[in-house]
Amino acid sequence: MASGGASNGAGAVADVLRDVEAISFDLFDTLVDQDMGRLPLVDWEGRRVPSTALSLHALVAAARPVPADDFLRVMREVDRDLREPRFAQGRELPTLERFQEVVARLGIADEALAHAMTDEHMRWIRSCTTAPAHHAPLLARLAARRALALCSNFSHTGTAVRVVEEMGVRPHLRVVVVSEAVDARKPFPAIFEAVLAGLGVAPERVLHVGDSLRADVVGAARAGMRTAWITRRVKDRAAALAAHEGPPPDVEIADLAELESLLADSAVDAAAVDA
Repeated sequence: MASGGASNGAGAVADVLRDVEAISFDLFDTLVDQDMGRLPLVDWEGRRVPSTALSLHALVAAARPVPADDFLRVMREVDRDLREPRFAQGRELPTLERFQEVVARLGIADEALAHAMTDEHMRWIRSCTTAPAHHAPLLARLAARRALALCSNFSHTGTAVRVVEEMGVRPHLRVVVVSEAVDARKPFPAIFEAVLAGLGVAPERVLHVGDSLRADVVGAARAGMRTAWITRRVKDRAAALAAHEGPPPDVEIADLAELESLLADSAVDAAAVDA
């Protein structure tokens, strides 16, 4: 059930959404579901976690014998030395660059290997991704009345685009912004500014929808956008809210389908009906 973040009630929600002219969507666990539990388990820093590392190691070992432990150690070092600092700065580490650094640190002179690793990694990621059947027709209907955009933290733009193409919604997205392409990650402002520039709509007239309170709600709110928190894939809603620091979501929804009815009474929809 939808609710207003600052004050519950249909009236408050209607006020928030009254002038929304465009909608920006997060990708994973918003437009599409991502089940990383489909990946093989590996030992990673003392924990058993789903990872593509076993398949990636097989590619590396085919080029040069490298013990699995050494490969995992180098992967951890690259993430520590490159990815973590960039994330802290609100920047992205492209998957290809990440694997190029892994290959270089392993002392392997094979330019094609990092590309093969990227392709394999993204093949697995796509295999973990599914789109709820009602999302594509829903976006088609929403796009008939409002400009739609994609705003995703993801390290491989081509795969993000392929996901929305396979979902059948790429034609409905006026703007596609992926963190790899703009070297900016949510919740930092640059990625939202890129979305707003592409849409050409004032931030207070754009609704951003996502599953992360920090990345999506805080980031979009700081950019001046309206925010909708989608909780369908949130494991513990109450715990997430209790731990949240920052502005609350303007609207909370359990499913994207709720957007259509919530927006039906807005000034934008009324104008479209009268036109």
